[in-house]
Amino acid sequence: MKWSLLELNKYKDEPCEFSETLNLKASLMKRDNLILDVSPVKATGILNVGKEEYLLHYKIDVIVTVPSSRSLAPVPLTLSIDVDEVFMTLEQYQQRDERLADEEIILLEKPTIDLDESVEDNILLSIPIQVLSEEEQTSQDMPKGNDWEVLSEEEYAQKRQEEAQQTMDPRLAKLSELFSETSDEDDKQ
Repeated sequence: MKWSLLELNKYKDEPCEFSETLNLKASLMKRDNLILDVSPVKATGILNVGKEEYLLHYKIDVIVTVPSSRSLAPVPLTLSIDVDEVFMTLEQYQQRDERLADEEIILLEKPTIDLDESVEDNILLSIPIQVLSEEEQTSQDMPKGNDWEVLSEEEYAQKRQEEAQQTMDPRLAKLSELFSETSDEDDKQ
């Protein structure tokens, strides 16, 4: 869904309300090849037209299926995202006042506001890096295969310590025993 800036001029006195169901599956899967499936996207909100900016506030409800970051099993993520965006033309941006100095402003390259593009961007930004299935979240088991396994940091440190002890030169082992005996004798005195 797109709004022309000329069309939006009729909403200067009252906000433009919208409630749309968008089919963005193909474009989202094209933009991110890890996405396995996307339900129809429900976007509901308002667009306020001001003299200095266009304020877009809406809520996205969607289910995005992505692979688990541990096992690659498909995991459906239910996303509910609140979005606030400020759009400005180049002229508005050059004349902006100080109250918008800290805001993130999206400059309009064309005389339209594209809801689909905004929704896609916000969905992609909301997908977490680590995605685990419910079973993986409750289980402490880590995946493993032929000659590889996933370890926690504590397990890795413990394994490194055990390997260091096992690979000690036998000649140095006798020397370390000698030092431990002398330190025991020093403690007794």
